[in-house]
Amino acid sequence: MLNIITDIEGVSVGQATDLKLGSGVTAIIFDEPATASATVLGGAPGGRDTALLDPSMTVEKVDAFVLSGGSAFGLDAAGGVQAGLRQSGRGFQVGTVRVPIVPEAILFDLLNGGDKDWGLHSPYQEMGYAAFQAAAKGEFPLGTVGAGTGATTATFKGGLGSASAVSSAGHRVAAIVAVNALGSATIGDGPHFWAAPFEQDSEFGGLGMPEVADHRLRLKGLTVPATTIGAVVTDAALTKTETHRLSLGAQDGLARALLPAHLPLDGDTVFAASTGARAMADRGELMELCHLAGMVMARAIARGVYEATALPYEGAQQAWRELYPDGR
Repeated sequence: MLNIITDIEGVSVGQATDLKLGSGVTAIIFDEPATASATVLGGAPGGRDTALLDPSMTVEKVDAFVLSGGSAFGLDAAGGVQAGLRQSGRGFQVGTVRVPIVPEAILFDLLNGGDKDWGLHSPYQEMGYAAFQAAAKGEFPLGTVGAGTGATTATFKGGLGSASAVSSAGHRVAAIVAVNALGSATIGDGPHFWAAPFEQDSEFGGLGMPEVADHRLRLKGLTVPATTIGAVVTDAALTKTETHRLSLGAQDGLARALLPAHLPLDGDTVFAASTGARAMADRGELMELCHLAGMVMARAIARGVYEATALPYEGAQQAWRELYPDGR
């Protein structure tokens, strides 16, 4: 177990990062189509093919998820991943053709100081294709990479995070998230994380909770949209309706790790998928998976901020590790 989403067998992750642009793309690729759903609880989301993930819709499985910066321009990234999947012969069979199913969520990073003067066409389709080509099993970097490249929060630089867990029945569940929150993952003006009660093995500093928790409202702005986007995946065999419930469990973790969450200018989109590798014995196993989905999402959010580094230009938001290089 590497404590990342590729701990789920059959899942690969690829990333494209452009530090000059101040943005990037993360692709989650499934070896085989995965049963999928999603929830959107923020008031300012951006996405592609999210409607088909409603449990009442016909298509049940997806080939990949995409997380991207670039706001609405970043929606082009799914087309790049789709192109790579089509080259590989993947996709939903419709008559004599295959259509790769690639839902995507985007975050707003257009005002982070990067060079967004890209000309007529945005770079995100090519970045999506590059992320697809880079997809691999095993370890991948966290922090200021992929979709987390330009991410920010109210207090520290945001970033890409991931975490995993194993249920008592042996099912694996893991989350990946690009933390670009309107609120904060940390408590008050200090280094402690709201997700501290769920931390495993000092994965984001091992600081625990402060003696007094400062609950005062901290926002990075009142007019700029912010979007935390992510996915939770399990190897347990779930129906589309059950994956929807898994996504809701992960949203609970988002709300435990970010204060506040689900605001009018947040996006807070969470995909969920089941590879179906391991059968479930009873309903109790699903309830534990929903519980763990919240835990891994909360931990992944804290790791995304903890692992981030500042973008390499003047005025960029400071990273947690810049202010607390010794971890405290």
